[in-house]
Amino acid sequence: MIVGVGIDVVDIARFERSLERTPGLRERLFTEVERDMAGRSLAARFAAKEALAKALGAPAGLRWTDAEVARAEDGRPDLRVSGTVAAAAASRGVSRWHVSLSHDGGIATAVVIAESE
Repeated sequence: MIVGVGIDVVDIARFERSLERTPGLRERLFTEVERDMAGRSLAARFAAKEALAKALGAPAGLRWTDAEVARAEDGRPDLRVSGTVAAAAASRGVSRWHVSLSHDGGIATAVVIAESE
């Protein structure tokens, strides 16, 4: 059963300028594995984290680094959650995530579906 759906879009150039202007932003928003990725990939991952929060109903207290967008063996994006995000997901009965990322025309977008058994 679908628990929630979230979608978000990010202007890639604006996001890259924010990363340049605020040196600590990479550490606040991204896991160690994600931090060295290209700007458009980071923008898509940030959109996914925003979409994930929306799919959970935007509860207070989520830490950005408690969600990581990794690549599954088959190449699809895969959400890995821990800490605050895992706790919020568990309290809502979320047992599976679906995520789609895209970037084109200067915009990064992500859709996240939270599903329960």
